[in-house]
Order: sequence, then C-alpha cells, then structure tokens
Amino acid sequence: MLTRSRLRRWHVWLGWVIALPILFWVLSGLIMVWKPIEEVRGTHLLRDPGAVRLSGPPVAPRIVGAPIASLSLEPRAAGARWIVKLADGTIRQADPATGALLPGLSAADAVREVKARYAGSAGVASVSRTDPAKPPLELRREIPAWQVTLDDGTHFFVDSRSGQVVATRTGWWRFYDFMFGLHIMDLKTREDTHNPLVITFAVVALLMSILAMVLLPMTINRRKRRPIRQ
Repeated sequence: MLTRSRLRRWHVWLGWVIALPILFWVLSGLIMVWKPIEEVRGTHLLRDPGAVRLSGPPVAPRIVGAPIASLSLEPRAAGARWIVKLADGTIRQADPATGALLPGLSAADAVREVKARYAGSAGVASVSRTDPAKPPLELRREIPAWQVTLDDGTHFFVDSRSGQVVATRTGWWRFYDFMFGLHIMDLKTREDTHNPLVITFAVVALLMSILAMVLLPMTINRRKRRPIRQ
C-alpha cells in the first residue's frame, strides 16, 4: 500500500510539472499539421522562373585572376544572367550578352524580381535591406538581401548578389514558425531541438508515463482484491 501511495503521489506531482509543456506540445503540433506544408511555405505564390532565353551565343563572364567555384546561367526579370560563385564565397551576376559583371541588386531590382514571379494579387508595401551579420529571424541566412513586403503581410527575401528569391514568408508561416519554436522550446533561434529544456521535460513526461503503466495493474489488482459488499 505504501509503495502504491508513493508512486501515485509522484505521478500526480510529475503530472502537474509536465501539464503545461504537454499542452504546448499538443497545441503546437496541431497547428503545425493544420495546413499542408506547401501552403505554409507559400510555394503557390511563386511562379516557375521559366526558361533561359538568349538572342545569341553567351559570352563568358569577364573574370580574371579569381578561381570560379561554380557558374550557372539563370533567368531573371531583366533577362538571362550568369550567376558566378567564386572560391572565396563571393557571388556576382554577369550579362551573358557581353560578359560584363553587374552591380548588386537595387531595391527596385528586388521588387522587379518578385513581381516577375509573384502569382498573387497583393501590392508592394515596402522594401528594406537586411543586415547579413544580423539576418531577420524569418530569413536565418547570413546573406545580403532585400525584404520585399506585400500589403497582405507576405515577405519575400531576394539575394542582392544573385537576384534569387531565397525565401517566401506568409503570415501563416510566421505563426507556424512561432509554434515550431514553442514545440521544441526554443523561441530564440527556433532551430535548437537539442536544448536542455525540451530534454528535461521529455524525461519528466517519460517518467510520468512509466509510473502510469506501473500503477495501472496495481490499481486493477487492488480493485479485484476488494471484498464485494452485500
């Protein structure tokens, strides 16, 4: 009786300790499966960039003395562009018609890239440059980029070096991202699934479950042994 009483008391206290985290896990998990992940990511908001079109043979980029890590020809709003990645991590665009290197994207260029592929009907509300040293939580990439904000709350991030639309962030995505951070108990970076808080609460939940499994047969046996009152 004493053993059962102690186990039951521990089970109750562990239940109180873990009740709120379990509520957060269930609620955040429900939110994360509420909509298809493609809709959350806003993949339906961007059209395919289309095929590369050239009026003549492409001219190689005019780069001398710098080793090239990769070279690709990609479509952009203003036409085809060489995307040159150097060995030191530098990324540049070049005009395939002349081979001349092009400057980084301006705010107007970033808006043009978004409009060229945007499949929705919202207008542009604002454009702002991000700091590669302190990228927004929505981007989480240390790259120079433009944030193009639409009047429906959707954010597009355009790499100012390559002109690539690197991220689409809908209002639902931001809510989903918050819930994911709540689910893994990391609201700061929303990436650390191995943090001490979530591990601790998971261990407590496991112990509570084990105690419940131990108590169940003990409770059943106790009821079977209880004399039937006439």
